[in-house]
Amino acid sequence: MLETDSFLHLARPLGPASIGSQPTTAPLNVIVQPQAIFAILDHSLRRNADQERVIGTLLGVRSEDGQEVEIRNCFAVGHTETQEQVEVDMDYQKQMLALHLKANPKEVLVGWYATSAELNTFSALIQNFYGGQGDGTWPYPAVHLTISTEAGKDIEARTYISAPVGVTAERAADSAAFIPVPHEIRYGEAEKSGLELISGAKDNPDRTASVITDIESLENAIEEVLNMLDRVSRYVEAVIDEEAPPSSALGQFLLNALALAPKVDPEDIERDFNNHIQDVLVISYLANTIRTQIDLSNRLATAALTMGPGDGLGGNLANGTGSGETGLRGGQRGGRGGRGERN
Repeated sequence: MLETDSFLHLARPLGPASIGSQPTTAPLNVIVQPQAIFAILDHSLRRNADQERVIGTLLGVRSEDGQEVEIRNCFAVGHTETQEQVEVDMDYQKQMLALHLKANPKEVLVGWYATSAELNTFSALIQNFYGGQGDGTWPYPAVHLTISTEAGKDIEARTYISAPVGVTAERAADSAAFIPVPHEIRYGEAEKSGLELISGAKDNPDRTASVITDIESLENAIEEVLNMLDRVSRYVEAVIDEEAPPSSALGQFLLNALALAPKVDPEDIERDFNNHIQDVLVISYLANTIRTQIDLSNRLATAALTMGPGDGLGGNLANGTGSGETGLRGGQRGGRGGRGERN
């Protein structure tokens, strides 16, 4: 008799669906925005001392084909968790979700997060709630994002989707097979500058970072570009000298990057750069002049209000008014005397 090996085959989950309905394809990539991670870390710092982890709702957008999910926002959801049971404030979650969707109509519910890498029965129960029909992400699978917040260790992020398992409906409610999906933390140029400024605080004992000026930022950017050019030059020289293995993909990338460079003479670039610097200096000078004039006007207005009636400008105005009134009264009396003599 031939022996056959038994095995369990797990395919990519398609989300909870009823019999006869057409399921959707699970996401192949998850993009996480930095502001969402910062909100999760802030929630973790504000947790109670007896809480091992905190959870919350993830908001974002999906591509038209559902292959890519972008996590843009999140909000905290209160819960209590013990060894025997877990309680989640679902009413608060529904109300906050409705308010967020009103403020950001383009965003949708994409899943939930937890500040612990552990996946247990309670995680499966919460995952099934977020991925269910009605108020969940159905027909799309819910994305579960875990952020490790252990002190002294690097922050580690993982993303999962799940498939229902269990032979009965009662058993499937608190059971799920979590399958990792690839993810990336994506940020723009403006966010990159802010992140670099924040990361500079780790080298200071007081964990503070001062805001640099535009000229200093430009200098740092130029130095970074020069360092990258030096690194690329050393790599190309090492490949030419057969000291480093060549890479066709990297060579194609460098060729495409060089093709994007404008065909401009160095003299023209230097002239345009100097003109730009002069424009920046003129604008800075005008801004400082306007600021000084406004400050001087405020000081003069404050001095005029605080001076007394016998001091300075206020006293002179009062004396001038009194002299005029006395002269006018003397003229009126003289006129009356003249009329009496004519009589």
